[in-house]
Amino acid sequence: MSDQPELPVEVDVTTVNAMRQQGESFVLLDVREENEYEIARIEGSLLIPMSQLRIRLTELEPHQQSRIIVHCHHGGRSMQVTQALRDQGFTSVQNMAGGIDDWSLQIDSEVARY
Repeated sequence: MSDQPELPVEVDVTTVNAMRQQGESFVLLDVREENEYEIARIEGSLLIPMSQLRIRLTELEPHQQSRIIVHCHHGGRSMQVTQALRDQGFTSVQNMAGGIDDWSLQIDSEVARY
């Protein structure tokens, strides 16, 4: 059993932005497809499309004990990936509720909406 409390399964964009501004260490995992990433992205995010997760899971293994915040367009795919990673033993994974669309609306209007 881990000494740290279990994180809630979801986190909002405001919290993620505050974490970034405070320099907190975490992986921002973008699980959208490459064509979506070309339209809009959050700087510093790691792109591993949900469709490629199984074959690219080893890329996340160095981060297994790190905090990982997963996002997609609106939050549906990223919630599936969050649950899948938690099932694989990634203990500090959270879904960014509302996805990059909420990020564009609430945090950075320079990020395109689609």
